[in-house]
Amino acid sequence: MNAGNPFSRFRVCRTQCTRFAMLLLCSVPSLAQASSDYYRHVIFDNSLTRDSYFYSHGHASGQSYLEEVNDRLPVESTTFLTPPNALRLQWQSAPDGGWAAEVSAAVIRNRLPGLSGKNLFFWMYSPQRMNAADLPRLVLATMSGGLQVAEFPASFSHPLQLGKYTGDVPAAHWVLVRIPLADCRTASIHPLKPEYVESLTFQQGRADGVRHTLIVDEIRIGDDPAKAVPLPTPTHVQATGYDRHVEIEWNEVQAASVARNVIYRSLDGQKFAPIGMQLPGIHRYEDFLGKAGVHAQYKVAAEDWRYKQSKLSVTTEAATRELSDDELLTMLQKACFHYYWEGADPHSGMARENMPGDDRIVATGASGFGIMALMVGVDRGFITREEGMQRLTRIVDFLEHAQRYHGAWSHYMDGNTGQTMAVFGMYDDGGDLVETSFLMQGLLAARQYFRGESAQEKALYQRMTGLWQTVEWDWYRETPGSNFLYWHWSPDWAFQIHHPLIGFNEVMITYLLSMSSPSHAVPASLYYSGWASQAQLAMSYREGWSGSKDGNLYGNGNTYYGIKLDVGVGTGGPLFFTHYSFMGFDPHSLHDRFTHSYFENNRNIALINRAYSVANPKHFKGYGADAWGLTASDGPNGYMAHAPDKINDEGTLTPTGALASFPYTPEASMAAFKHYYRDLGAQMWDVYGPRDAFDPEANWISPIYMGLNQAPIVVMIENYRTGLVWKNFMSNPEIGDMLKKLDEVSAQEVR
Repeated sequence: MNAGNPFSRFRVCRTQCTRFAMLLLCSVPSLAQASSDYYRHVIFDNSLTRDSYFYSHGHASGQSYLEEVNDRLPVESTTFLTPPNALRLQWQSAPDGGWAAEVSAAVIRNRLPGLSGKNLFFWMYSPQRMNAADLPRLVLATMSGGLQVAEFPASFSHPLQLGKYTGDVPAAHWVLVRIPLADCRTASIHPLKPEYVESLTFQQGRADGVRHTLIVDEIRIGDDPAKAVPLPTPTHVQATGYDRHVEIEWNEVQAASVARNVIYRSLDGQKFAPIGMQLPGIHRYEDFLGKAGVHAQYKVAAEDWRYKQSKLSVTTEAATRELSDDELLTMLQKACFHYYWEGADPHSGMARENMPGDDRIVATGASGFGIMALMVGVDRGFITREEGMQRLTRIVDFLEHAQRYHGAWSHYMDGNTGQTMAVFGMYDDGGDLVETSFLMQGLLAARQYFRGESAQEKALYQRMTGLWQTVEWDWYRETPGSNFLYWHWSPDWAFQIHHPLIGFNEVMITYLLSMSSPSHAVPASLYYSGWASQAQLAMSYREGWSGSKDGNLYGNGNTYYGIKLDVGVGTGGPLFFTHYSFMGFDPHSLHDRFTHSYFENNRNIALINRAYSVANPKHFKGYGADAWGLTASDGPNGYMAHAPDKINDEGTLTPTGALASFPYTPEASMAAFKHYYRDLGAQMWDVYGPRDAFDPEANWISPIYMGLNQAPIVVMIENYRTGLVWKNFMSNPEIGDMLKKLDEVSAQEVR
């Protein structure tokens, strides 16, 4: 096969699908819901890791053989249907053995439950002719992992004879497999619900003793598509060269039938080969070339669900070049900024919780971070001041009409309606004071930055002031005499969750803002009775999440890796403790009776985090002086607050940990960035900058970006470079007044 043009020849399965030539059978998404809709169909399209596919499992027994890479299926990067790769299935079936190769959907947090469509489709390619009788059998399951225990409602199907749906397979042709889901009968004790299929398993069929190979690509659930209509050619295609990659941009083809855009590259100006694809709704692609001084040409084509492409666009070209450190930082900030500019909810302007994910869900705290990133975008010239004002106005419009609970917003809202989305369960259907404080931190910084003389800016200032004044911080004490602020309140469940806010962690900003409120302030004494509480409740709380008695009375005083820690539990915890509360609030300005400087304390937490990664006591692959930054993110086993300790370190590195620590550790953070970008960028660098997390030990790369993780990179780098966000936030007069009150209380405590 000509690997440079995998779309050149197709053969459609003879049995039951002759009329479906060159289909990818899936309902058509609207551009506004492209991500959610796409992931209600896809089981596999491409692998982020290049040697093996993380969400797969392979096993052979007896004399049977299955090609595996660390118990996973190998990735095929030469022959593919959709660039840049596919899965390779190579087996040999013996009478006394067996083999099974499972492919599961990527685990994406907040993925909409339920697949949509009546058929299972995938494409396969065999280098040699293969008889239908020699093809594997196929089992569909609503859980991954082989269903060793059939826990309700998990179920699996009777094995399907794949050859029944394909007939004999010719050599070197892509073959479309179409299996009606109605053919899948349960073999479990529970009914099979095809819309909840999570995996399909190829298994040994006829034991012919012959080595076979199939390339499998584009596994989807979907319906038969509408009749094809010729697609327009993408226009205004441009390429920009950076240090190790080229960014290709184009104008979106406005057609509902667009399934993807396919990007072609040439290094000689003659032969163009497909190198990748991009979902509708995203009109940029990052081509990582790996070194400076590479000149490349690009074309883009739109493609529909029948794999019919538009004409190729005109050629654009660019070359990579060595960037200075200052240019690299601007490149990084701009890339991460796009998450909050291009990726924001189109109706509200708010930040989505994660992408891909459920496009309905906007996150209150991440939106506050995004507002501060918006300031940086304006100041750096990524967007105009007028564009920034328009976006901020849209966000304020939304917040004024969204559901509130004594002035606080919920953790998650529907971006279209402003209604609360109780993602964490039925008790979480009300106000979230911590997320509200993250949001308000952003609004107060923006209130000062966009404080111009125009009528528009003056009006926006007043509206943001109104939002600030109507947050009832004091309500979240639960009772007037309480020593703590509490995280949640619900009109249905009141303080049922009853989670007191106790430091040291990411919620310091909640106490600082509640003490600063011009209308609903809490007494400054709550800083010591609640945040820095010495009560048994607080001691148990700190020991509970950290597994350490170090710092259980808020102050620490111990030395780790030669670095003294004034404040912090255990070895300091995940690095987001030093980011979330200090994106607007300047830690240089804060001290108390436990430390003379929270900037220095935060720096030491970052230095301890790095020193732990260098020491690498659990011997995880990939850690080192330029690979550090343990903080909260998804990992191979789900979301976790990764930290430099025995309990909370599982081998996952999160780039924002090191990159948002630039104000504290500029040299070490730059070294980490150059490693993540220059050494790992082929898999880690994409349209919103470095991907959320990776685990070298597990050979896993996060399939998502997270709203809480990209903005701290943008904002904290800017605070390192110019102090922009710190200066604007700290210029709010309420903050200065609060610090005076805190100093007075701190002096009283010392006596």
